[in-house]
Amino acid sequence: MLNWDDPLARVTKDTPRPGDGLQDNPTLMATAGEAPVVDPHPAVVDQALSALGEEQAQVGATGLEDIEMGAERIRVDDKRIINCRADLNQLVPFKYQWAWQKYLDACANHWMPQEINMSADIALWKDPNGLTEDERTIVKRNLGFFSTADSLVANNLVLAVYRHITNPECRQYLLRQVFEEALHTHAYQYCVESLGLDEGEIFNMYREVPAVARKAEWALPFTQYLGDPHFHTGTLENDQRLLKELVAFYVIFEGIFFYVGFVQILSMGRRNKMTGVAEQFQYIMRDESMHMNFGIDVINQIKIENPHIWTAAFQQEIVDMIREAVSLEAQYARDTMPNGVLGLNAPLFEEYLQYIANRRCAQIGLPEQYPGVGNPFPWMSEVLDLQKEKNFFETRVTEYQTGGALSWD
Repeated sequence: MLNWDDPLARVTKDTPRPGDGLQDNPTLMATAGEAPVVDPHPAVVDQALSALGEEQAQVGATGLEDIEMGAERIRVDDKRIINCRADLNQLVPFKYQWAWQKYLDACANHWMPQEINMSADIALWKDPNGLTEDERTIVKRNLGFFSTADSLVANNLVLAVYRHITNPECRQYLLRQVFEEALHTHAYQYCVESLGLDEGEIFNMYREVPAVARKAEWALPFTQYLGDPHFHTGTLENDQRLLKELVAFYVIFEGIFFYVGFVQILSMGRRNKMTGVAEQFQYIMRDESMHMNFGIDVINQIKIENPHIWTAAFQQEIVDMIREAVSLEAQYARDTMPNGVLGLNAPLFEEYLQYIANRRCAQIGLPEQYPGVGNPFPWMSEVLDLQKEKNFFETRVTEYQTGGALSWD
């Protein structure tokens, strides 16, 4: 049912806004919308859907089909995430209310980089004694990685994912996400300009610095394959390729590869260093958390509607991808902080990445890969949305212990 409530009604004078300064994580992440809501372990497989998936050999609609005068009106049951033949130009009736709600939540969280005061960062950066060389390297390396990463994600959405998602409410969210990826690239440019950094050094870093290049090189082939105009879903092999690509970008790229950088920059903010850059990253982090939650719901819904593609062999491919990603990101941590800084070091990050990987596996219905690991950064717990995570095994909301709460004062 269409919800006519004001999507901005929850925005009050107490809602954190860019320019208000750094926020504690619980306050900020309380505005990050819903955690994933689609069950990664569906108890009952719809046999009709399974049979349909196995027989599916036709290309889904694109939204560019000729207009058919007198065609029947769209029914909810006509809709599917992929390989759907229903008209994609009709937003309603909604089938995936969670997708529409995530779109509304994203709109309610609109922000712009210029709202954040960078004057303290500029003064600190210009002070020859303001930061150590290791701290300066962290800032530049992460601006270099993220400035390229969000462009890669935007290209992936525009050139590959969008045309293969055959549901209008999901496409509506994708359009909002594309804007937010552009907004993030704007934020990095704003930081670079404010600090007077060499634009070429930062934006070309993914072609000059191996630590940055490795992650971009890992992700790019997924977009290249799905962006091929001759690629179409509708077969077992290609449907699995699409699902694998969604895992690569939503679960791994945005859900694992971003988190060393988030911790490094926010750790500086906790020490009252580079607070403007850290505030930019806080709002970017909130957006990325919402992107990941949407992607996880899409992945799990595709599994429900196409259970034949979630084979044991395919699940092992996904597990191998996630384990490879943990190794790549751990290497990024070693490369960006070889000496340890801000009370952080590479072994702590390796444990943190394994902890995150366990969460990501559970969110898409895979077994944990690193038994017994803990979270060495409890102040980042809220970023993982653990407080709102639905426990599908116990069918109740589970509260997780978050350790110490972060204060940005």
